[in-house]
Amino acid sequence: MTPENIILEHEKGIATIYVNRPEKLNALNKATIQELHETLKLVEENPDVHVIIITGSGEKAFVAGADIAEFAHFSTEEGAQLAAKGQQILFDFIENMKTPVIAAINGFALGGGLELAMACHFRIASENAKMGLPETSLGVIPGYGGTQRLPQIIGKGRAMEMIMTAGMIDAETAKMYGLVNHVVPQSDLYSAYMTIATRIMKNSPVAIGKAIEAINANYISGINGFDVEIKNFGDCFATEDFKEGTTAFLEKRKAEFKGN
Repeated sequence: MTPENIILEHEKGIATIYVNRPEKLNALNKATIQELHETLKLVEENPDVHVIIITGSGEKAFVAGADIAEFAHFSTEEGAQLAAKGQQILFDFIENMKTPVIAAINGFALGGGLELAMACHFRIASENAKMGLPETSLGVIPGYGGTQRLPQIIGKGRAMEMIMTAGMIDAETAKMYGLVNHVVPQSDLYSAYMTIATRIMKNSPVAIGKAIEAINANYISGINGFDVEIKNFGDCFATEDFKEGTTAFLEKRKAEFKGN
């Protein structure tokens, strides 16, 4: 089935996924979350895709939150199920993907939109971007991992303030907080993420996937991240990419990684 709310483009190993609901400022509803999951699963299974970009259609919004009209009358059980399913099929799914996922924040990233961006492995933003978790102004809390990922990224105190005040921060403040890595003019956002993606693609896909897993392990309760790093480091020695990388280094040439 062709997605109704997603546009997928594939160029030179880089898959760009656009959330495309401009009439709703790209707000997330259940259908869009499902379409994002299916599209991400599809591109990760494609051996020709080495980096994934998630961004929003148009110039106003990355994703301006969840579609409130869809859940305004939910019961306690329905609300919990909404959060649990969304986290499972999209937000946690992205975080644990072996293919690097970059959020290109091209405008408003609020509520579920900021949570989507935070689930990505890192973020870049255009100068007009605004970010926030305004859920407490609606009598609810962030439900797609916002109370967990925001403190991990920017620290507990700043996260507490952002969530309690329900306010927005601009792109430069987000960069100062460490929420985004780079801020560029909106007209340069495409070239900025393509440049970063191209640099990533020069390196071993296997090693990058192992690194993502090891980094994430540090944030999982009951898991020793150092142990995961040691195991994954050792696992790399059995890969063709390791043989190619070390051989290319010794032969003073550029490595040609195959991802195995």
